[in-house]
Amino acid sequence: MRIMATTKIKVSPKTKVTVKKAEKVETDAQVIKRLRERFDILNDMTQASVDGVVRGMVVTGPPGVGKSFGVEQVLNENRMFDKMAGKRDRFQVIKGASSAIGLYKVLFENADKGSVLVMDDCDTVLHDETSLNLLKAALDSGKKRMLSWNTDSALLRREGIPDRFEFKGSVIFITNLKFEGTRGKLKDHLDAIMSRCHYLDLTLDTMRDKFLRCKQLVADGMLDEYKFEKKQVTQLMNYMSANKENLREVSLRMVTKIADLMKHNPSNWKRYVEVTCMRRVAKG
Repeated sequence: MRIMATTKIKVSPKTKVTVKKAEKVETDAQVIKRLRERFDILNDMTQASVDGVVRGMVVTGPPGVGKSFGVEQVLNENRMFDKMAGKRDRFQVIKGASSAIGLYKVLFENADKGSVLVMDDCDTVLHDETSLNLLKAALDSGKKRMLSWNTDSALLRREGIPDRFEFKGSVIFITNLKFEGTRGKLKDHLDAIMSRCHYLDLTLDTMRDKFLRCKQLVADGMLDEYKFEKKQVTQLMNYMSANKENLREVSLRMVTKIADLMKHNPSNWKRYVEVTCMRRVAKG
């Protein structure tokens, strides 16, 4: 038998021993509260845009976390009150690709004070120099925002749009693109946009955060239109929780997809979800 020598280590009374405290793990309720506070800020700032206090805002974050949902919910509430008061619709949401002249046109149409233009997933404008300059001018925090089109255009003449106008409305730009951390020429433009307006990053860093965000909105009535029984909603969320690592994504869009399948086939919806919403695992 081999005998190992042992050495006693003496700790001087002056030696400081640091004991690292274990990190506290948030409860589900604490996570939901934290997320709710962040998205409540989005709602409040959207209302501030309606009121003309916030004139430019960029909202970024992954798809399916409720960026558009929150903004459009606030606008629809205001639209309802405006309609009751006999006021014109002063909110417009555009989605998808837009040319530079198309952007100029839609900015002119929403140039009045109190108007709100929401650009949702219009990332093509970020890759066009002219569109970027128009967007920067519209989002500027300066007192007077003048936009101009210095090239002759039959479209503008035909529609009676001037080649120069003052923009007094508000713009909310919603994107999945994270402005911070970009490189190259685009970085300079994105930095310029961030310096001109409010920037709200709603990135959810963990799978747990994403799922609990879905759970929060479902509890708030997201699925009310489906007229499910309470036990069906519980089944849906429990199923998502158990399978979140295998779903193609954990998002509000996925909640809606599964709800559609549950509505379509209440007795066999799980099989439909497995086929249409799960990642395929290669065999052998």
